[in-house]
Amino acid sequence: MTLGQGGLGGPPPEISTEDLKIVSLARSTRARVAASEGAAVRDETGRTYTAAAVALPSLRLSALRLAVAMAVSSGAQKLEAAALVSDAELDPGDLAVVRELGPDATVFHAAPDGTLRATHTR
Repeated sequence: MTLGQGGLGGPPPEISTEDLKIVSLARSTRARVAASEGAAVRDETGRTYTAAAVALPSLRLSALRLAVAMAVSSGAQKLEAAALVSDAELDPGDLAVVRELGPDATVFHAAPDGTLRATHTR
C-alpha cells in the first residue's frame, strides 16, 4: 500500500500499524463490491467496522456514515479512528457523524490506490 501526501511530495506521514489496517480494510471493502467509496472505523475496544457506499433508488448512504452506524448498532461508545477511501472529497456531513462518536478521532482520507489524501484531526 502506498501512503503518501497526496502528491505533495516529501516523506509519507507517520501512520501507525492500526491506522494502516483501517485504511487497508476500507480499500478492500470498496474494491470487493466495486463501490464509489469504502470506509472503516475503529472503536474504543479496537473492534473495526467496514462499509461500502449504498446507492439504491430508495436508500443512499455514504460508506463512512454506514460504518459509523454499524459501530453504534454494535454497541460502540466511542471511535478512535476512521478511514475513507474515495476519489471524491470528504463530505463535511460525514466528518460530523464521525465527530459525534469520536470527537478526537483521526480521520484518514485516502485515494483508491492507497495514497493518503488528507488526515483530519481535531
